[in-house]
Amino acid sequence: MSLQYISEILPSLFQGALLTLQIFFWTLVGSLPLGILVSLGLTSKIKPLKWILEIYVWLMRGTPLLLQLIFVFYGLPIIGIVFERYDAALVAFILNYAAYFAEIFRGGFQSVDQGQFEAARVLRLSYWQTLRKIIIPQVIKIVIPSIGNEVINLVKDSSLVYVIGLGDLLRAGNVATSRDVTLVPLMLVGLIYLILVGICTLILRQVEKCYAYFK
Repeated sequence: MSLQYISEILPSLFQGALLTLQIFFWTLVGSLPLGILVSLGLTSKIKPLKWILEIYVWLMRGTPLLLQLIFVFYGLPIIGIVFERYDAALVAFILNYAAYFAEIFRGGFQSVDQGQFEAARVLRLSYWQTLRKIIIPQVIKIVIPSIGNEVINLVKDSSLVYVIGLGDLLRAGNVATSRDVTLVPLMLVGLIYLILVGICTLILRQVEKCYAYFK
């Protein structure tokens, strides 16, 4: 393993890692709020809305993310809906992870004692004030471990964008491995993924500490 060779391939790996981080970041930004909204719909008393959202969650969780990614980029153009590669990846990832987050948040909302809603009404708090100030902080504490698992999975699932030709970290490693006939690039790719997962784990632990005062 030559240090000179490593220094030569690291720029391309870091460039691929940058795209991986972009997919990761924007997926979280889009899927977490959407997941909360869907979870509220799943617990609503509006039956048509609830049925539609249940079908959406069932489809997203019941089919592979890889299939959804291929469907968005290669399938939708057949009916005239065309996305650029990067946009297609974000659409597929956000819709998929929002479904998982929705189920996690739904469980969190259902675990909160309904008496707290009644107490909030006595205090004349609106529904949205009750959610924002009382319910959601407790739900976040409850769901942090499950959300953390999905975040870790997202770091690794981001490698699936390779299938639609995006130059992510894994693609950069595969290109270097095929070109130079050596496993060093893939070893470095694995090391970078481990570092990313480690950083996410540390951040999630800090978030858990921030919400530790909700007993």
